[in-house]
Amino acid sequence: MDTYLTFVLGQELFAVSVRQVLEVLQKQHITRVPKTPDHVLGIINFRGDILPVVDTRKKFSLSTSDENEKQIVIVFELGEEASKTTIAATADAVKDVIDIQDHEIKPVPELGLDYNVKFIRGAVRKEETFILMLDVEKVFSDTELSQLQKLTEVEK
Repeated sequence: MDTYLTFVLGQELFAVSVRQVLEVLQKQHITRVPKTPDHVLGIINFRGDILPVVDTRKKFSLSTSDENEKQIVIVFELGEEASKTTIAATADAVKDVIDIQDHEIKPVPELGLDYNVKFIRGAVRKEETFILMLDVEKVFSDTELSQLQKLTEVEK
């Protein structure tokens, strides 16, 4: 059994392991940075460090929200101990923290999803709702993480 943070993105409910979540932030001022990829909103100050913020809706090819002021920013810590990377990503809302048993996670068929299914570990059904289990490590390629790190280094 593992503990997961669930969050809303568009009409979907996602879950990520709480072991990868450093903090959930509300009402963050995001500074835009010119010439960044389309899905990068900009940078924020997090505990004195500069973090890139990824627009998760754009990353997942979902329709974009006009309500940026209502967005939540989730700060993730990715990678192995020697090469940890901290990155922030947007969500529409945080729902809950829940426990999920490994046997509850079922494979997700590739049909009908607008975003890359490799990001999804599986799905869990809780009552009448499906929760998509997000594999945060696969959302960002090593190349992309490296580019995002360079963005924060230039701004320091």
